[in-house]
Formats: sequence, C-alpha cells, structure tokens
Amino acid sequence: MSKQGRKLLNPAGIEALSRRLGFSQAVQVGDTIWVSGQVGWDDEGNIAEGIKEQSRLALKNLRRVLAEAGATLDDIVELVTFQVDMSDLAAFAQVKSELMPNAYPAWTAVGTTALAFPALLIEVRATAVRHCLDQSAKP
Repeated sequence: MSKQGRKLLNPAGIEALSRRLGFSQAVQVGDTIWVSGQVGWDDEGNIAEGIKEQSRLALKNLRRVLAEAGATLDDIVELVTFQVDMSDLAAFAQVKSELMPNAYPAWTAVGTTALAFPALLIEVRATAVRHCLDQSAKP
C-alpha cells in the first residue's frame, strides 16, 4: 500500500488570509479534497448583497479552490451549508442548480445564529473526489 501525502491548497489571491488565520482553503489526499467554508465575498473582502449573490460568489470561490486540485463543482460528493436564515434554502438551491446542474451531492443544511462577519448570510464547505461524476447516478 502506498502512502499518499497531504497537499495544502491555497489559490493565489487568498493565501494571505489562510496564512494569517492558520488554515488551508483545502486539503487534498489522493483524489479526495476537503474544502474549508467559502463565503460570498470577493478577493478584496467585499461581501455581496443578498442571499443569491452571496451563494453565487461562495460557490464560485469553492470552484476556484477545487480547480487548484484539478477538480470541479461536479466532483463534490458532500456539501454542507451554514445559513443564518433557513428560509434562504430555496434561494441557495436555485443558485446551486445553476452552477452545479450535473452534481447531486449529499447536502446538509445547518441553521446558525451568526457567521464570521455580521453581513455574511451563508457559508459553504464541501468534500470532493476528483473525476468522480457518474451521470447514471443522477436521481
């Protein structure tokens, strides 16, 4: 049995935050990638307005981290969302369907009273396995 090393993934432009807070945007072992929570802000730290725009930006940030490992949103096998208002689930699901039309990951939605910054409405974390999409598995 070969030993697979751990690779820390921190895409250019967001590596300073990871260094400052002492975490990685993602950790990869073999073809499995564990992605830290992504939120709806841009590279300058500007938080998007509203749940749909924050969801869209959080998923785009997630896509960028996965690309660093050679993976895509379609490779996500587990998605966990944390939202401050559970009535936002339908809006997130709509954006998720737009950006991830072929992926049907396991999804856990967790309500919370607050995220890292008061203006944040949603945080998205994921586990992905590179090149795992099987169209026949679509419900």
